[in-house]
Amino acid sequence: MQLIRGQHNLRSQHRGCAVTIGAFDGVHLGHQAVLAHLKRQAQLLEIPTAVVTFEPLPREYLTPLVAPPRITTLRDKWPLLEACGVDRVLCLPFNERLRQLTARQFVEQIFVDGLGAQYLAFGDDFHFGNQREGDLEYVRALADEFGYAVAPTATLEAAGERVSSTRIRAALDAGDFDDAARLLGRPFELAGRVQHGQKLGRQLDAPTANIALHRIRSPLHGVYAVSVWGGGLEGAQGVANVGVRPTLGERLEATLEVHVLQGSPDLYGERLTVRFRHKLREEQKFPSLEALKAGIKADKANASAWLNAHG
Repeated sequence: MQLIRGQHNLRSQHRGCAVTIGAFDGVHLGHQAVLAHLKRQAQLLEIPTAVVTFEPLPREYLTPLVAPPRITTLRDKWPLLEACGVDRVLCLPFNERLRQLTARQFVEQIFVDGLGAQYLAFGDDFHFGNQREGDLEYVRALADEFGYAVAPTATLEAAGERVSSTRIRAALDAGDFDDAARLLGRPFELAGRVQHGQKLGRQLDAPTANIALHRIRSPLHGVYAVSVWGGGLEGAQGVANVGVRPTLGERLEATLEVHVLQGSPDLYGERLTVRFRHKLREEQKFPSLEALKAGIKADKANASAWLNAHG
């Protein structure tokens, strides 16, 4: 899969595609159905597939403190999109210049001049262009002029409801990892590289691997029983805290702290994948470090008991 960062990096060889556009946050079963449809059409036309997405996402740029928390970071999307058979990803930096494009300018510059779109799979709830005037009907109205075909993306339902990133965020917020996995088509995981922290975990008898989530907001908050891969670990049992560490001083960006229950592996610099299995409790502010230490001890025992019981 080829990653094209920015409109300015589009070249003549990138023209002639079956194209879809969106945030693709989570690359869930609904997204996977859209991409499978796109792949089938591209094969019929004997052209590559292209996904247009943004970084940051538009709502993160416009209202960063209240934008929906990301299910997947930009880095985590790439292997998921590649697994769906996507040939090219055009990642557009969402900035003031892009925000000011009219819908027609967007169609001309991105879909037509940039990608030479022959086929557009377009969501009925997706809007683009200044004042959000571009939508499915808008691109349909321009189809004859610019010589592309347009088809609406099908809505995928599970248990009578639309599969959506919003629904997955609600499941994660509720700690319902079975429902989230059913909608994603895979277990929910967070991944990142272990950084040096304040080393306070060692004083609390719970050395932690500290992972920056690279999100302004996290889809999870609290303490969880987890399984951990990476750095020589293969599904190791662990307990994880996701939040702003209220006892030790709050910070704006959420972090993930993971304590491996058996052994004391040196994980600095390693990239870990953390699979969330069960929510133990909400994050809370303890009155003292001694109370925090007792709380962590209880978390370790509860995580171990749950993981041993559920495999």
